[in-house]
Amino acid sequence: MRTPDGGIAPDLELAFLDMSGTVFHDNGIMERAFERTVTGLGVDPGSERFRQMLHHVRDTLGQSKAGVLEKLFASDPHRARQAVRDFERHLDELLATEGVIPVEGAEQAVTALREAGLRVCLATGYNRHSLNTLLEQLGWTGLADLSLCPSDAGRGRPWPDMVLTAVLALDLGDVRRVMVVGDTAADVQAGLRAGSAAVVGVRTGAHDAASLRAAGAHVVVDSVRDLPGLVRTPVPSAR
Repeated sequence: MRTPDGGIAPDLELAFLDMSGTVFHDNGIMERAFERTVTGLGVDPGSERFRQMLHHVRDTLGQSKAGVLEKLFASDPHRARQAVRDFERHLDELLATEGVIPVEGAEQAVTALREAGLRVCLATGYNRHSLNTLLEQLGWTGLADLSLCPSDAGRGRPWPDMVLTAVLALDLGDVRRVMVVGDTAADVQAGLRAGSAAVVGVRTGAHDAASLRAAGAHVVVDSVRDLPGLVRTPVPSAR
């Protein structure tokens, strides 16, 4: 795979994959959990404040959900903490009753990447309990070498902490050998900030190809199922 300056990236050792929007579709569960959370805290769902809050949530897709809620309620730390707890409870309830749907070919893509010699890390902006629930529901416990959430690393995306934590946890020597993959600008930014030489956007989630390229993605593909082909065949960088 080519880097933005036209050089060849070192042999890849790790595929760091975002989850929601990249390897599964959440069916709107996240937004519904958010709506239940803020209305439960007294925000009128017909108000301009609610509209602005929802816009911010959509604008920050890919980032730590706890961090987003803490920012929305920054003027009242007690309500901010309550918002995080409520969101996690509502999310778990929706996961239990509705679940999520894997992106077509996602499981096969992860298996193919591992067969090609890469380690695989699955990462999310949700908390650890929700992450474990997702893996169990999808039947993906043990599918990847590692799974991470923001609390495992310090900060969520767009910060590079989770990518760097994966490098350390898997005892890798060079972050440039990590392929970072996601459906949001925050995923792309995290990969670039970490120093990955292969940052890939996918079009199955929140942001379109133009937004992913504008954020700096080296390559944009239709789906996670296209990733094994990138590993086998060098791809020219986006211009």
